[in-house]
Formats: sequence, C-alpha cells, structure tokens
Amino acid sequence: MTKRKHVILLSLIDIAILYFTYAAVAAMMFLFESFRIKNTIIGASVVALPVAYLAICGICKINETIWRYSSEKDYLKLFFSVLGAEVAFSVLFVVRDFSLRHTMYYIISAAIGASAVVMSRILYRIIVSGNTVKNEEKLTRRLLIVGAGHSGSMMLSEILNNPHTGFNPIGFVDDDMMKYRRVIKGVKVLGTVEEIENVCRENNVDDIYIAIPSASIAQRERILNECAKTNCSVKILPYYSEFSSGDKDFLSKIRDITPEELLGREPVAVASDETYEFVGGKTALITGGGGSIGSELCRQVAAHSPGRLVIVDIYENNAYSIQQELLNKYGDKLNLEVYIASVRDKVRLEKIFEKEKPDIVFHAAAHKHVPLMEVSPMEAVKNNVFGTFNTAMAAMKSGVDRFILISTDKAVNPTNIMGATKRACEMVICYFASLNSNTTYAAVRFGNVLGSNGSVIPLFKKQIENKQDVTVTDPNIIRYFMTIPEAAQLVLTAGAMAKGGEIFVLDMGKPVKIYDLACKMISLAGLTLGKDIDIKIVGLRPGEKLYEELLMSEEGLKTTTNRKIFIGNSVSIDFELFLTRLKELREYAYSADVTNAGIEERLMCIVPTFKRAEIDNNKGGGEVSTSSEEPRIVHKSEPQMA
Repeated sequence: MTKRKHVILLSLIDIAILYFTYAAVAAMMFLFESFRIKNTIIGASVVALPVAYLAICGICKINETIWRYSSEKDYLKLFFSVLGAEVAFSVLFVVRDFSLRHTMYYIISAAIGASAVVMSRILYRIIVSGNTVKNEEKLTRRLLIVGAGHSGSMMLSEILNNPHTGFNPIGFVDDDMMKYRRVIKGVKVLGTVEEIENVCRENNVDDIYIAIPSASIAQRERILNECAKTNCSVKILPYYSEFSSGDKDFLSKIRDITPEELLGREPVAVASDETYEFVGGKTALITGGGGSIGSELCRQVAAHSPGRLVIVDIYENNAYSIQQELLNKYGDKLNLEVYIASVRDKVRLEKIFEKEKPDIVFHAAAHKHVPLMEVSPMEAVKNNVFGTFNTAMAAMKSGVDRFILISTDKAVNPTNIMGATKRACEMVICYFASLNSNTTYAAVRFGNVLGSNGSVIPLFKKQIENKQDVTVTDPNIIRYFMTIPEAAQLVLTAGAMAKGGEIFVLDMGKPVKIYDLACKMISLAGLTLGKDIDIKIVGLRPGEKLYEELLMSEEGLKTTTNRKIFIGNSVSIDFELFLTRLKELREYAYSADVTNAGIEERLMCIVPTFKRAEIDNNKGGGEVSTSSEEPRIVHKSEPQMA
C-alpha cells in the first residue's frame, strides 16, 4: 500500500469511528426525544465533522505516523488533534442552538470520539505486534530487565516497538518495594535484586539487561554478583556520563561488562588539576607511546594542552593507531610528532632528544610478558635495562626537566627475568638521580593493569567467546589490579611530585582471586561451568608468583599529600659496583656465546633480591619470602658507562 492510500484509509476509519460515536451518544442522550432533533444533530455532523477532522489532522500530519512503532507522545498528539477538530466543529452548533444539554452532548461525544480513535491505533499495534512475535516465537530470547525506573521503561518500549530485537521481556527486578508486582507496559516487576536467581530459574530467563545508569560501582558489583549465580548472558547500560546529550536510544547503548565493573573496583582518583598543570605548555616525550600505559598517557597529556607531544615507539601499528586517534580528536590543536625508534638505539634516541628538547619524559617502553622473557632473557636485558639507561642518558644530555620510569610490582623481590630487569631499571634511575644533574629522575611502580595487552581479563574473554577451556595457572593465585587510566594518572602525579630518586607506589586495594574471576566471567557470559565450558589448571609459569607481594609491605614507605600514593624507602646501592656489573652484563648480552643461564646469573649479581621462587607445600604453592637487603649507597658525579 502506498503512503497516500495509507493516509486516506486511516482518515476514513477515523471519520467512521467519529460518526459512530456521535450517533451512539445521540441515541443514548436523546432516546426519548423526537426523531427530528436526533436527525438534526446527526445530519449536521455528517458535513462539518469530516471537514474539521481533515483540516486539523492534515495540518498535524497525524496519519503519517508509523503506529506499529508509536510512542506515548504520538498517542497524545493524536488525541488532542482529533479533540481539537471536534471542538472546532462543535462550536458552530453550540452557538447556533445553545442549550446545556446540547453542549454536554458535544463535550461527551468529543471526549469519547477522540479516545475511540486512539484506542483503534493501540488495538492495531497490539494485533500487528502479536502476529510478529508469534511468527518469530522460536527465535525469541527471554529477557529480564534489572531496574524498573526510567531507563528500564524506555528500554522495554524500544523492545516492544521493535520485535525484531528477538527479545521477549518477561519481567523486571527492582529494589523499590513500591514497584513490586506492579506492571509497566504489560510487564510485571517480579522481585528484588536478591531474587534474581529465583526469578531467572522460575521464568527460564536467557538474558539479563541491567538498566540502572546511575548505579555506583558498589551497586553494580552487588547486582553482578547476583547475576553471576544464574548463568544468563548479562549486559549493562553505561553511566549517564557516557550518554550523548539528549540520547534516548537506550537499547543501542547496552554493552558488555567492563573489567572495572567485573571486579567491583571504585576508581582511584589519583590526579588532580594541579597534577596536570605541569604538562601544560611543555614538550612531553613518551617512549612506548603506543602500548597500553603509554597510549593512555598520551591521551591524558594531550587533554591538558601540552606545548608538544612526542611519541616514540618501535611498533608502527600501535604508534599509528594512537596518532590517528589523537589527530581525529584534537586535529591541529595538538602539536604532535611520532617517531618509529627503538630505545636500544642510543644514537637514534639522542638525535630525537636533541631535536625535540623535551621538558618531560615518560619512559614506558619495555618488554613486559613474563613467560616470553623467561625464554629470551637477553632481549629483556637489552630492551628494559639498557633501553632505560640509553633513554635516561639522552634525557640528561638534552636537559630534560623530569624523567619518569614506568615500573612494576614484579620488581619487588623479583622471581622472574622480567621483574629482575625492571628492578635493574629502577636502580638505573636511582643512579642517574644521584648525579645531581638538572634532570629529576623518579620511578612509578604499580600492579596488574585491567584490560592491558596480554592481561588476564582479555585472555579469559577471548577464550570464553571461542568456547575454549579457560586457563588458570593455579586455583589459589591472587593478583592486585588497577585500571589503565589510574596507572596513567599515577605516572602523571609522580611527575608532578617527584623531587629526585623516589619510587612511587599506589595503594592497590583488595586482591582478586583469579579462579573466582574466571568463574564469574563464565557465568556472566551465559555459560555453565562444567557443561558449556571448563576451567583448566595449567600450573604456574616459570618465574610466576602465586601471591604477588603487597606494595604496602615494603618497610619504610612514606606517605605523600595524596593518601593513595606512597614513596618507597631508599635502598642502599653501591653505584660503582653496580656500573661495573652493568657493563659486564651488556657485553655478555650482546656476545655470541650468550646463554639464558648466564644472563640470569649476572642479573642476580646486579639485583641481590632476585631469587627463583621455591614452592612452600604448606601454603599450596606459595613462595618463600626473599631478602630485601641491598648494598650501601655510594654517590658518583658522572655517568661511568658509555
């Protein structure tokens, strides 16, 4: 049917409904009056009513609405348009033959007529939607909506208006007891959040949508913990702050659970406006700027008006990705340069530093994957240790104001090559800080980063999506986590607070049991552990700890003005001995007869706290604690290693 025929058909149906309404009201009100009066009233309506209806409803374009997908506003517009048309024609007859009874007749007829037209549209929508749902019954998934407020109601409307979503909303859950057992658009509130498991079991629910954008992290954690008991697929609406202005398309905003929501971590507010001020108008250079932490540093620095942002990375794909992201967001407002270069290349680095003359350097370039570095320890030494030495040297020669190293909690009493090299990097920074140069050197140490490349959550997510066994190294393994933005903020805060030689650490909050995390992710994906998917215990990897040590356990931690940030105690280092052994390590790492055992032996000489983990059977695989003693500090005035 063409649009014109559709409009004509609806108009004829509406006029017929109005004719019938006026006739029926006249028959009831004037049942015992003379037939002449009834004929006069009904006859007048035949001519004036269609004219008024076509004029007003045509101007308002009432019948151009697609009623299958109509909203409350569409029905209100229809009601008042039809009512306006009836009032317009009624005024003529009331003025001509005024009486209280005739006036009441027109008022009653107008109200009933407009309501009848609206009811015809609602009935049409119910019939059409019912047929569509019936035809697609086999494809429909049963949906439970958490939150019977505005967002949940809007989401339900979108689903009801579009049966092709494939969802059959079976009910709501909401903690507001005033809503319990009440009905929203034909869908009942079945219980509270604590009853999600029972509601899902009793109603064979397939999917759960959490529609509470105002919920806090703690509230979301509570809801997700209940949802995790159901084996339903779970998605969530983002916070209102993530919605565009005036955005009402709630269904399209539904997304997967984020790592922060999964772990129930309140975001740590580390940086403040004062923190960002020190990058404003200055040239900031970020090595490893295409990586997880490096790219987030680039984003946060770019957002606070740097004079120039310089990105150095050896991996061109990552460098290109962050370059395009920043250019698309800031365009010509951001003075940006990207270099493809390795921190191993001393000459290349010094030329870049000489040309750019950065004020601030964030050194994020590093090899970080523990198992890979166990196989190729000489590469970890070349990139991490000597890449850091080269970058720190270039910074001093070019007069950089502040140099911040990105380190890791694995540098604390390291049990693997990666951790040992990062501890050596910290010692390099301490050495340069002791030279009394114009450059302020400091390091930032934090734990596992949520969602970073190679971290556990993206790995589990990929395995679950592919219905593969989820691999957990040990059922008792625990880790501390922080978000990528938090890590980047910590680095910036350290840059603002650094006086020279500090190692900044962050209060990481509560530890997370990795096995429980895997179980929760499997449940929230709508899968049943042991039926749809299994968890495979693969054993600790070489150099991996069962329990990462608390950063707070290090003796001598000093508080700062930020209650979430601490400064590690100063350790004693014999820099003369350190440089001698560092030189021996470099010569050996680049030699033809290098071996993994030889690299490890030399690293242990440089990093006294580097000891391989020993299994403690009484703790089910936990590590024996290692010594934290180090040699005494001996200051030197000039770098001794070329």
